[in-house]
Amino acid sequence: MSNIIIINGPNLNLLGVREKGIYGDMDFQTYFDVLRQSHDGVTLTYFQSNHEGAIIDKIHEVGFSMDGIVLNAGAYTHTSLAIGDAIAAVTTPVVEVHISNVYARESFRHHSYLAKNCKGVICGFGLDGYRLAVESLLIK
Repeated sequence: MSNIIIINGPNLNLLGVREKGIYGDMDFQTYFDVLRQSHDGVTLTYFQSNHEGAIIDKIHEVGFSMDGIVLNAGAYTHTSLAIGDAIAAVTTPVVEVHISNVYARESFRHHSYLAKNCKGVICGFGLDGYRLAVESLLIK
């Protein structure tokens, strides 16, 4: 059985109510329940925080014991050297996910401080990007 955690960063607790034209109208818990049901043999857990330090603490906590981390760090992707360093410090593979196509948005979103330390990056496929990330972590 694989153990994978999804970690969401700032403002992602507002999915389903914020900027629906960019992020859609489904809240994350509803999507997460569907994702869990569609992956027998995988233990999926979920953590969300609007605080950079809490995200770093969670990466440290699970980064040596889980089979994978799916990380949508939100705006911290473009600002946080510390989260990038946390990813580099752990042994668990991390897949960076973005719901929107960050390259079709403001230019400051085109740079990730996380990507170089991640197994891969998935962006622009809506919430389905989380499924793609989970499945990529299941490939041995």
